[in-house]
Amino acid sequence: MDAAAIVPNSNEEDKNDEELADAPWDAEACKLQMELVNRYVSEGAISFLWKEYCYLSIFIALFSVLVLCVVDVPWEVDEHSTAFPFTMVAFIVGAITSMLSGYIGMKIATAANVKTTFLCCTDIDEGFRVAYRGGQVLGFVLVGLALLVLEVLILAYRPYIVGDGKVGDAAAARKVVLLFEVISGYGLGGSTVALFGRVGGGIYTKAADVGADLAGKVGCDIPEDSPKNPGTIADNVGDNVGDIAGMGADLFGSLAESTCACLIVSATSAKIISTPEAIYFPLIVTSAGILASFATQFFAFVAGDPKTKLTLQLVISTVLMSAAVYPCTLVLPEDLEI
Repeated sequence: MDAAAIVPNSNEEDKNDEELADAPWDAEACKLQMELVNRYVSEGAISFLWKEYCYLSIFIALFSVLVLCVVDVPWEVDEHSTAFPFTMVAFIVGAITSMLSGYIGMKIATAANVKTTFLCCTDIDEGFRVAYRGGQVLGFVLVGLALLVLEVLILAYRPYIVGDGKVGDAAAARKVVLLFEVISGYGLGGSTVALFGRVGGGIYTKAADVGADLAGKVGCDIPEDSPKNPGTIADNVGDNVGDIAGMGADLFGSLAESTCACLIVSATSAKIISTPEAIYFPLIVTSAGILASFATQFFAFVAGDPKTKLTLQLVISTVLMSAAVYPCTLVLPEDLEI
C-alpha cells in the first residue's frame, strides 16, 4: 500500500475537535493506523478460530465414537455394514475439510479488509474489486474442496465396499446403496462444524457488538466504532468469525449434505445404478455450477456501481447455470424411476 495515495482529513475544525485528538492527520499515519487495526483484528479472529476449533475437535472426537458405536458397528458385520468404520472416517474428513475452508476464508478476508479500506480512500470501484476477489477465494475454495474431497472419498471407498460387482447385479446394487450411506457421514461432519461456527461465531459477534456499545456509547459516551473504544476491535473480530468462517462452514455443510442426500436417493434407482455416469449426476451439476460462477465473475469488473454489477451477476449466473444443467441431464437414463 502506497501512503501517497491516501488523502487524509484536512478539515481544521475536525483537528480542533477533542474527540478526534488521537486520529491520524497525515497519509503515513493513516496507513500505519490501518495496518495496526488490521493486525489486531486479524490476530483476534485467528485466535478465536483456533480456540473454537480446539473445543470443536474434542466434540468431534467424542461424536466420532458415537457414530462408530451406533452407525458403523464394525463388530457386527452383515450385508448392511462393514468391518471398517467408513462412516466415522467420512465424518472426520468432512469436519476437517469444513474447518479448513473456514480458516482459509478467514485468512483471505482479514488480508483483504485493509486493502479494501485503503483502495476505497481513492476509488470505490477498486475497493469493490478487491473485496469481491476476497469473497471469491472463500467461495471457490469451499465448493472446490467439498467436491474434490467427496470424489476422493467415493473413489477410495468404492473398491472396498462395491468391489468387482457387475452392473445390474442385485448384490452390487445393495453395495452401491451402502457406499453412499457411509459417504453421508461426510455431510454430517460438515454440518457439525457449521453448527459450532455459525452459532458460536454469531453469539460472539452479538456479545462483542452489544458489549462495545454498552461500554463505549452508554458507559463512556464514546461514539460508535471510535478508536478510543477497544471493544471496537472485538466487534470487528466477531464480524469476521461469524460472517466469514461461520457462514463458510454453513455453506459447506449445506453443499455436502445436499450432495450426499442426492447420491443416496439416486442409489435407490435401479436404472441409475445400471448407468454408472448417472450416479455422479449431483457432482456433475456442482462442477457445472463452478464453471458458470467462474464465467460470471468476469462481469464484476465491468463499468458501473457495485449494486448494478452484483445484480447483473445474479441474472447472468442464473442464465448460465440454467443452460449448463441441460447437457448434464444427458447422463441420466431416458426412462427414470426413483
